[in-house]
Amino acid sequence: MNASKARTVVLISGRGSNMSSLLTASQNGSCHIDIAAVISNRPLAPGLQSAAQAGVATECIDHTEFDSRASFDASLAERITSYEPELVILAGFMRILTPEFTRQFEGRMLNIHPSLLPKYPGLNTHQRAIDAGDTEHGASVHFVTAELDGGPVAVQSVVPVLKGDNADSLAERVLSTEHQLYTVAADWFGRGLLKMASNKGVLCEQNLKKPVILRNAQLEGVEPVWHKLLTSAGPLAQQ
Repeated sequence: MNASKARTVVLISGRGSNMSSLLTASQNGSCHIDIAAVISNRPLAPGLQSAAQAGVATECIDHTEFDSRASFDASLAERITSYEPELVILAGFMRILTPEFTRQFEGRMLNIHPSLLPKYPGLNTHQRAIDAGDTEHGASVHFVTAELDGGPVAVQSVVPVLKGDNADSLAERVLSTEHQLYTVAADWFGRGLLKMASNKGVLCEQNLKKPVILRNAQLEGVEPVWHKLLTSAGPLAQQ
């Protein structure tokens, strides 16, 4: 396991609520990462100001100034690499990344997606869950690969779909779980408990046959021998 915090770069496109949560957790010691920089593709992203106020380096690489997705990704990769990160976190980064970019950071790049993957990759996930008559919905933290929302899923939060829900009310319920979910996954990575190998999620040196579930701030689907290790430090230890 890593003795020091994982040096991390966070990518955002908007207000960066997950970024802010990760930053707070990293600075108060409940998440084993050290956020070296926050980078946005949008100059007016509110999250840039939040990160700067917290004393974190910020940069903007405006995607509209590039003539191709590949040239933007190449510039973004260069800036990320300059910070020498062990971990790259996508926190509401609204860009589809090229395979060349994802290969460069494969195994050390995480994303959070508002559905129980492999259900509903892409957009409009909450309405799609309602339209399908699902009784449960949630969010997934997964390793990023060239396949959109298709990398190995490490951990998912689960919430009920209630009678009378609309896309907005369901989105709010899912978002209420995302901040803890992402800090948990980032903390596990930072402590050396979570990694990707051979295109599989690996937790506590065991291949994940299915994602760990976080329901009502409690873990499900974890081997008893590993439960204490996963919860004795980090966000879940703050319960």
